[in-house]
Amino acid sequence: MMNFVVKTLANAGALLVAIWLVSGITLTGDDTGQKALTLILVALVFGVVNWLVKPVVKLLSLPLLLLTLGLFTLVVNALMLLLTSWISGELDLDFHVDGFWAAFLGGLVISIVSWALNMILPDED
Repeated sequence: MMNFVVKTLANAGALLVAIWLVSGITLTGDDTGQKALTLILVALVFGVVNWLVKPVVKLLSLPLLLLTLGLFTLVVNALMLLLTSWISGELDLDFHVDGFWAAFLGGLVISIVSWALNMILPDED
């Protein structure tokens, strides 16, 4: 359970950095508390998307992953962020990604920040 909380907080932190750095990724809300709650909920959606959908997409795109020596993973990360944005819209969460290139840059930022946070934060079950 603690591992789940740590990974969700790491996802929330990575999403927050991407929102700050990439102009095409937005999180809106009336006040700071609502924005924080929305960010946590979007982090949960992002975690579920990465847990359920990403392995299937990576398996189906395995030839492209091999052909590009893994660089196609950046495209897969962008698609997962776009899917998270769409699901968030369906759940009436105020999180939006404007197009593929914003998702591509956001996915790159999220990957780097998540890697750094997972190096710092404990990894316990």
